[in-house]
Amino acid sequence: MSDRIAIQVGTTRIEHFISYRIEHDLYVADHAFSLQLSNPEIDIRPGMQCRIFVNNQLELTGLIERRHRVCDKGGKTLTIEGRDLMGLLVDSYCESFNDVEGKTIRQLAELLLKSVPFINRKNIIGQLDLVGKLKTRKRRGTADFMSFFDAPHKLAKIAPGMTVFQALQTYALSRGVMFFSLPDGTFVFDEPLTGGDPDYNIAFTGEGGGNNALAADIDENISKRYSKVTVIGQQQRTDTDGLGEPTHNSPPGVALDDTFPFYKPFVACNNNDSQSPRLRARMMLNKMRHDGQPMEYEMPRHSQAGINFSINRMAMVNDTVHGITGNYLVTARTLCLDKQAGPTTKLRLGLPGLVAGETGRHK
Repeated sequence: MSDRIAIQVGTTRIEHFISYRIEHDLYVADHAFSLQLSNPEIDIRPGMQCRIFVNNQLELTGLIERRHRVCDKGGKTLTIEGRDLMGLLVDSYCESFNDVEGKTIRQLAELLLKSVPFINRKNIIGQLDLVGKLKTRKRRGTADFMSFFDAPHKLAKIAPGMTVFQALQTYALSRGVMFFSLPDGTFVFDEPLTGGDPDYNIAFTGEGGGNNALAADIDENISKRYSKVTVIGQQQRTDTDGLGEPTHNSPPGVALDDTFPFYKPFVACNNNDSQSPRLRARMMLNKMRHDGQPMEYEMPRHSQAGINFSINRMAMVNDTVHGITGNYLVTARTLCLDKQAGPTTKLRLGLPGLVAGETGRHK
């Protein structure tokens, strides 16, 4: 029996589609969806809130941002596109430039989310009592990840030009946790899953017998990876003239990748407290490792053994074609439907427990 996809807009539930694509990625802040319908039951417009269900389980709460209508001799079709509620935080700029130093993550989240519509602040979980130090970061979420680490500065107030997502993610990363959302709309401040029993089994063997994966895409690229990352703690000292003079007054943070094939060092500076160089070095190395070997498997349907495919869950892999065995973290999941392949799911896998900063897909 095929898995059932449904989108609910208001009180109307739609379950028949020409095609769809529903994305969710642990390392991408906002998650997009696109659904093509024929003769929809209601008038769907941009700005409407929607919920997407897989097998009657809520998998995305978001907003419709685009409506594309086509009418020709073949009939009428409607394509609707949008993102989950994290997209609001990626797009919304901070309007109040409050003092934030010494606040817990919970306090900062409540402060910044109170004016964002559609957000249920009760759906926030994780390590909410950590106290971080906010740094300036005037870029939008889609900028290259490595630019996040270019000479950050300590800041006691939220700076004009920062988005809500930037402020919350930066604050979380300064204490070694991520800010991400789950498919049901829950916001999380925590580390990704570090292990545990796998929920899914992926088999891809040369013999063909016992396979359950339709295809595999393994890309190994060490060009932007390093064997050693060093972050030098550099804090700002103000003299009597009010001029800042940099001084190295905290020990460097070092992270090593023993899986890298040769010695290749990377060095960066960090204007922050004494804890952050170590955390920042680890996060930089984690991002390099994650980006350096994406593993993607295409699976039939949208669930396995009654469990919907979802991010931040473990999968056991037996891939004799590429020599990959063991338990890996599901870092991304894309639900797809087209006329040729029917319903399929693309799963991207990575190493468990890698804390790294997300980017936003838009703007």
